[in-house]
Order: sequence, then structure tokens, then C-alpha cells
Amino acid sequence: MRLALGLAYRGQAYAGWQSQPDGRTVQDALERAIAQFVGEPLRTICAGRTDAGVHALNQVVHLDSPVRREAFSWVRGTNRYLPADIAVQWCREVEPAFHARASARGRRYRFVVLESAVRPALEAGSCGWVFRRLDGDLMRAAAAHLVGEHDFSAFRAAECQARSPVKTLRSIEIAFRGEPMAGYWHFEFDASAFLHHMVRNILGCLVAVGAGRRPPAWLAQVRDARRREEAAPTFPPDGLYFLGPYYDARHELPTTTAAMHWLP
Repeated sequence: MRLALGLAYRGQAYAGWQSQPDGRTVQDALERAIAQFVGEPLRTICAGRTDAGVHALNQVVHLDSPVRREAFSWVRGTNRYLPADIAVQWCREVEPAFHARASARGRRYRFVVLESAVRPALEAGSCGWVFRRLDGDLMRAAAAHLVGEHDFSAFRAAECQARSPVKTLRSIEIAFRGEPMAGYWHFEFDASAFLHHMVRNILGCLVAVGAGRRPPAWLAQVRDARRREEAAPTFPPDGLYFLGPYYDARHELPTTTAAMHWLP
């Protein structure tokens, strides 16, 4: 039977999602745990590959299981063999045609960035950091130039394997919590799909605008140039969370996890 699993993980200790020969990825850890639970190796396919250092709150994977067990057994049994910074949140049986990546209607990311003269300590690795005041109105004006269907070549990494750079960015929401130079920016991205490093590259540009180094209209120029060298440097992965994909309602898959209420 085909199963869908919801996975949460802290990405700092891993070289991203996708399996690598050295086995230091989230996919490798998950498949080792499943093999121990089931008794044989099984391959998993995820909804969205995350970079090294990027976290996930509801990564969705699917797999084909030769054994039938209760959903709660899959959650508890797999978690027994997973490290403390990775945990299966839920399990659902899905139709044979369901595909974690291809069936997704969209994906969401959130970037949490500390605005402070002092670097993060307790939040180290869990948030990004800027040591200058950012202007939210300027960043929202800049972000508006990216919403819609565009060629995002200027925001993709050189090693990106996507067949097309054209994606539909449905929204970018920007909010601030706290006090100036003592609070957190939240940047939430919703798109049909994302290119490699796309969110981090866009954020680097938004921060450049928010700090006053570039005007909002510059984002339109970068977008239309379609060249990576026109954009700002890639923002570090700290503070980037894959909130997960979303699907047609008929699949009845959870879109939230408990960690979403914890995330500041």
C-alpha cells in the first residue's frame, strides 16, 4: 500500500534532504529508520528537497509498503529509530496514484530573521540575523514585483535541476514582532514550486531593500535581467522553515503540525 508521512526536522546537523553517499542527510536517516521498523529497505520521495541547515515542520513523503500496519504504528515505530531532531508527525494511507511532489498544488516556506545589534544565542541556527533596521513597507513594495508567474532565473542556484525557471509565486507576506532592533521578521512564501535557493536569494534581495541599499523597483530589474549575478548574495539558511506542501482536499492530509504553533 502507498503511505504518506508528515515529517518535522531540524536541519542543522544534515547535508539537506536528498540522499548522499556519506549518509548524512534527512532522507538517509528516515530510510534507515523505516528499514529497521519494516525489516527491509524502502525508498521515499519528498514534496520538496531542503538545503543543508534548512528545517521542516511538515515535509511530506510517500512510500510503498509491502506490509500493512496501523497509522499510529508507523509513527511510533519509525520514530523509535530516528534521531531526536527528526520525527514523523502523522501517517495516512493514500491512493496508489498519489505522489508527494507531483500531486502538490503548492508549497510554503517561512523565514524567521532576528533584527538586533547582537547576534542570536538561544536562537542560534533557528533564525537568521540582520544587525540593521529594516523597513517593512519598502520590502513589501519590493516583494510585490515578484508575485505572479515569472521567470525566476535570477534567483536560482547554478546547480538547480528544475526543468523550467518559470514558477508562480502566489504571495509573500512580511510581518514584524517585537521592538525595533529587538524583534523578529517573518517572511512567508507561497508558490507552486521553488527553485534551488530561490527563497534564500529572494530574501537576500528583500533585506538589501529593507536596509536602504536598493530601491523597491530594483527587484523588478533583477527579475527581468534573469541573471543570478544581478541579485543580492544568498541569505544563510538559518531560520528557513519548510512549512510543507498542500494538496487537493480529497487526499485529506494534514497541513499543520504542533511545531507551527511553537514557531515564533
